Amino acid sequence: MSGRGRSSFTKLQKERSRQEKQKEKAERKVQRRSEKPAGGSAELTPEDFAAAAEQWALPGESQMEEMEE
Repeated sequence: MSGRGRSSFTKLQKERSRQEKQKEKAERKVQRRSEKPAGGSAELTPEDFAAAAEQWALPGESQMEEMEE
């Protein structure tokens, strides 16, 4: 690698390191997905759905529902 300055060499090392870390991260992501159970706990229960609907409701909407009941 003669002819290249120190800064070029360190940049090349940093880029290789970055690419290697990115590859390792992608491999871990694939591994996590393959270990994940197929279905089961990933589905929403009625309680989860109700809680999510309550969080996404407009501010005045939940109060109006309570008044109607």
